[in-house]
Amino acid sequence: MGDFVAPSPQDKGSGSGQDPNSRKDAARGPGNKRGKKRGNGDSRTAHNPDSSGRQDNGARRAKHSSNGKAHRRPPQSRGWLGKTAYAALDLGTNNCRLLIAKPGRDGFTVVDAFSRVVRLGEGLASTGKMSEDAMDRAVEALGICAEKLKKRNVVLARSVATEACRQALNGAQFIDRVREETGIMLDVITPQEEARLAVMGCHALLEEGDGPAVIFDIGGGSTELVLVGTDGVIPEILDWVSVPWGVVSLTESVKVDMRSEETRLAGYDKMRAQVMESFAEFAGRLPEKGDKRLLGTSGTVTTLASVYLKLQSYDRNAVDGLNLPVADMRAIAQELAHRDIAGRAEFPTIGEERADLVVAGCAILESIFDIWPGERLGVADRGIREGILRALIASDSKRKRRRG
Repeated sequence: MGDFVAPSPQDKGSGSGQDPNSRKDAARGPGNKRGKKRGNGDSRTAHNPDSSGRQDNGARRAKHSSNGKAHRRPPQSRGWLGKTAYAALDLGTNNCRLLIAKPGRDGFTVVDAFSRVVRLGEGLASTGKMSEDAMDRAVEALGICAEKLKKRNVVLARSVATEACRQALNGAQFIDRVREETGIMLDVITPQEEARLAVMGCHALLEEGDGPAVIFDIGGGSTELVLVGTDGVIPEILDWVSVPWGVVSLTESVKVDMRSEETRLAGYDKMRAQVMESFAEFAGRLPEKGDKRLLGTSGTVTTLASVYLKLQSYDRNAVDGLNLPVADMRAIAQELAHRDIAGRAEFPTIGEERADLVVAGCAILESIFDIWPGERLGVADRGIREGILRALIASDSKRKRRRG
């Protein structure tokens, strides 16, 4: 493709998020050292994705826009570094996620966040439509996001929707409903844009090495794989693919008989075969030489990383920026595939909420390992939203400089 990922105005090509080397490694052992970041990185506060974040004293209510247009604010509230807030909302097939951030000299600082499993794509594979219950869940979550946007000094926001809204026959009607009930205007982005934003948000966590690397995002309704060149400070997108298999769509497409370990493994093998068939053309274009670096941004990789660390509750600071042995991640995937749903739910960071979908993510992950056989997997708890924020901040910075 030859596309370059634009840097944020402050970091000159670095990624977003805290420098993983600034924290003590959560995983011990010679194979678990964190890789060096490409650049200085964006400074962000650690946050609980389900918390409301810290309050801005005296923050003014501001109209928000999802199409990237700024609204005029009172002169006394104008400013930029540390004052102006930006928002990125990602409505996926499985999750609804929001980040609100303020720019700083080293990137941006998250001041508010929200994340909820909505399963918007539930039933889509069999009916071609989003169900009323699924849409109700998503609208409820988006309503919470709208309230957060009103409480913060947000001048630029972008809200995107991905595979479920791309595929559903009633996608346009759902977009209209969201606008009418919440005021949020969702932008249904293409798979190419989804891949670009994911790279833009997490590429700084790539380990140093020779040759191109693969960055991937396992979503609810699709998976994007991107081959990036890393010879320069800014990564260049060399090739990419999007396949219609995510944790929701693959789970619903391949009905697994859960009655015995033998039938569960047979279903898992069928999942892997289906994904490999979709990856085949892209796999044939991948180069053979290089260090086979891998970086994954998705609930699948962060969940498996938390299982690897034996966390009792999910901790973003412990997971984001890890580099883990692929062999160990394969072993965890295989163990989960052997277990029934109740057995998977015994892991605290999987629980009942993720137990039915996590194995589809494992099948996709192992298929990625098969086509790009690296020794280590980088784990990123960041992606599309961070990519959107960097783009918004960069765009607004240019606009302010033009105004003088």
